[in-house]
Amino acid sequence: MLQQTPVERVIPAWTTWLKRWPTPSVLAASAAGDAITAWGRLGYPKRALRLHAAAARIATDHGDLVPVDDAALRDLPGVGEYTSGAVRAFAYGQRALALDTNVRRVIARHDLGTQFPAPSIRRSEVAYADSIQPDGRDGSAWMAAVMELGALVCTSRRPACDACPVSATCRWLALGSPAGEPPRRQATYTGSDRQARGALLAVLREAAGPVTQRKLDLAWPDPSQRARALDTLVADGLVAPASRGRWALPT
Repeated sequence: MLQQTPVERVIPAWTTWLKRWPTPSVLAASAAGDAITAWGRLGYPKRALRLHAAAARIATDHGDLVPVDDAALRDLPGVGEYTSGAVRAFAYGQRALALDTNVRRVIARHDLGTQFPAPSIRRSEVAYADSIQPDGRDGSAWMAAVMELGALVCTSRRPACDACPVSATCRWLALGSPAGEPPRRQATYTGSDRQARGALLAVLREAAGPVTQRKLDLAWPDPSQRARALDTLVADGLVAPASRGRWALPT
């Protein structure tokens, strides 16, 4: 849920989710459509499908416990290098990297003297972060500390350098805080295909069962964009055709 979504938006959905599905097997026993509905407006709803599929794998292959091993984690649907590192560091206290935007910004400023990190993660950046992360459980504490530092102090637009506990050794400050290339802004949401997909999914989430094409037509005004959004939702497995020209969430 925290992938590309702020913590404050995740907490209510996460709390409700765990009350309903406290273990992977309980989630796996529910329909995939129930997971999509509970996901609500967190965005990027394919994550809900992948989480549901991962829960089924964990229940059947790992005794209903999230695996500790990196290879086993990354074999789960929707789990890549970042998520595996976050689970191992924060759930299991291992020395593992979780290089989100906040962590990368702290390292770029403090260690490299640049205001912002590169637009995409390079293997050299991963290797450098690995070289400065302490060993053992100190590594997981370091990972959490750097992430919090970037989220709360070394922020993108208005870093609180006066309150920073490592400002005395910050290379960016020592260089006079030179301006760098700002990160690319996300494409505008309003009027986008993402918004169209969300509008169609909202109709399906709120319905008790399959909905007619007419209801979907009323949810988004542009016919060509609506058709394109529906096609991609079907291709992603988020929507399935039902009987008599109706549409539904997957079972």
